[in-house]
Amino acid sequence: MISVFSVKMSLRKQTPSDFLKQIIGRPVVVKLNSGVDYRGVLACLDGYMNIAVEQTEEYVNGQLKNKYGDAFLRGNNLLYISTQKRKM
Repeated sequence: MISVFSVKMSLRKQTPSDFLKQIIGRPVVVKLNSGVDYRGVLACLDGYMNIAVEQTEEYVNGQLKNKYGDAFLRGNNLLYISTQKRKM
């Protein structure tokens, strides 16, 4: 049985800011304008979309190139941020 509360929650629109707040601490894929992907755990972000990623892996043309502990990515270089399924 579906409750009225769950129906109202599913109809509520989510802003991009709400989405970003919800994914802090979760695995993400960050694609830069250059085409390079960074995968790791989103640590924090600011109003300019500058972000910090932990346990970062750098992928160029789909191939792992480097691993970093922490990476700081400048917001004006970001194409998108996407959630990544957790590895089992």
